[in-house]
Amino acid sequence: MDITLHWTFLPHTDPEASLAFYRDTLGLEVRNDVGEGTRRWITVGPAGGSGTSLVLEPPATAPGITDDERRTITEMMAKGTYARITLATDDLDATFARLRAGGAEIVQEPAEQPYGLRDCAVRDPAGNLVRVDERR
Repeated sequence: MDITLHWTFLPHTDPEASLAFYRDTLGLEVRNDVGEGTRRWITVGPAGGSGTSLVLEPPATAPGITDDERRTITEMMAKGTYARITLATDDLDATFARLRAGGAEIVQEPAEQPYGLRDCAVRDPAGNLVRVDERR
């Protein structure tokens, strides 16, 4: 069986701030941008069009979500506990410097982890946890 990860979703609360973070700071290319205002679905991914795409979407828009669930999602996003993603880079220090210069909320500076990775962590403009591993 040949299965690959095509895309994954993260919520955004401000599409322009998310674009500035993922496109301008991290250097991902915009592959699609549909909708209007805060109701935009923005697809980004590694330059060149290969690899997995990340869809930045308005939170709690799936059919069937109740008002209580929507409130819970909004509260969890505000605390930074709703969604997360892990990215990889060949140069963690340079990536971390770009994240810091871009104003990302720093959660953890680059560090060796006991499980064999060197990584850092920041929050994107919507509060999502973004970990960045250094490829070895």
